[in-house]
Amino acid sequence: MKTKSDFAVLAGSTLLTEKPFVHVLKSKLQGERCDHCFERTKLSQCSGCKYVYYCGRECQKASWPIHKKECPNLRRVAPRVVPDAARLLARIIYKLQNGGDKEKSYYSKTGFRMFKDLMSHYSDIKKDSKRMEHFTSLCAVLMEYIGESSLPNSAELLGIYGRMVVNGFNILDPEMVSIGTGLYIGVSIIDHSCDPTAVAVFTGTTIHIRALQNMPQMDWSKVFITYVDLLNSARERQEDLQATYYFLCQCSRCLDRKELELQKSMLCPNDKCGASVPIFQMETYGKLCSKCNEHIKPARINEYLDIIELTQQHLQSMKDVAVAYLDVCKVCLKKQDGLVHPMNLQRIKALDTAFESAIDVGSWEDAKKLGEEVEPGYRQYYGTTHPLLGILYLKLGKLNLYLQCVEEALDWLTKAQNILRITHGERHPLYRNDVMPLIAQARQELR
Repeated sequence: MKTKSDFAVLAGSTLLTEKPFVHVLKSKLQGERCDHCFERTKLSQCSGCKYVYYCGRECQKASWPIHKKECPNLRRVAPRVVPDAARLLARIIYKLQNGGDKEKSYYSKTGFRMFKDLMSHYSDIKKDSKRMEHFTSLCAVLMEYIGESSLPNSAELLGIYGRMVVNGFNILDPEMVSIGTGLYIGVSIIDHSCDPTAVAVFTGTTIHIRALQNMPQMDWSKVFITYVDLLNSARERQEDLQATYYFLCQCSRCLDRKELELQKSMLCPNDKCGASVPIFQMETYGKLCSKCNEHIKPARINEYLDIIELTQQHLQSMKDVAVAYLDVCKVCLKKQDGLVHPMNLQRIKALDTAFESAIDVGSWEDAKKLGEEVEPGYRQYYGTTHPLLGILYLKLGKLNLYLQCVEEALDWLTKAQNILRITHGERHPLYRNDVMPLIAQARQELR
């Protein structure tokens, strides 16, 4: 049996830390967070453009090499807001014109990457009508925003655009919610897998790649992060990867037939069985449960397909709404009861949306129940060591503490601690300022 000394890299080790080559805060968060470090604190408005805000002189000074170029342009186009993608693209252009093309980002003592090393997928983008439409619209914005004289030629600009959209990272807050976009040159060496061996987390705008498992040696070809949401089906993940990164994943999870069937499974109608019965759209003649041989009639399959379609429609309609509708989620979940298997992805997504909605409206008892119900699905699809599972445990800990269920709270918080110690580390603000004080509070209340 191997011990820790047998591994060169231990779970929870930081493999790479990097500041962004360029980054932008989401425009809707201007005035709420510092434009440079993304901290949510007391802010001062830039006296020039009156668009960006900083937490202090240090961040304003650090941002100035690029902001001095964009500041007069932001002021000139106001009150119109420059799209985030156009502002990021302009910042890349400014950076490259100011020597950024020579900048080296190290991923090891001797290994480094430069902006030119990033894949542009030039030919793929040329054939991608949606991407070309987006690129054309950004060009029109840039013409007005920074002026034609500041733009590279069209071929070079398309190459820069390709490197930006294919290699950009969502910058996440401690709860893994996107607050901006950044380009990280060294980190771009890491490939994708739906069964990742590492995870990307952030402190402010700095990215940290942390190992999720022990590794016998440090080998970048064995380090994988996930580029897509693991709470999507294999087909959805493949579609996202092809549309965004121009490749298809061939990892073990994408080829695991049992998991593929579980993602779209209904519940065996035999109350004493509880097995998953995989259902696909083309099956209309009924089938047998492989565990108890219960016959599933075509009418039940059609009922299942109808509720899955209804759930998908409602989840899609609530996707871009600031606060999802708890009552709508409850209706979907009630219709699913006894019909949809607990590990069906549409049920997990409905539970997840309902859980967050319950928190948003302050329905704490509902949130507690929904969070506990969605937890097995998180473990199934995110894995047992994933930051989102750790954050779910943290939320359940807070809820139980508020509801005076202190023993349960301590149990959830301890689970959160065990995961977030690996994914975020003991020095991360989420671990230090949230997890540990809550554990101390729970222990104190149990005395």
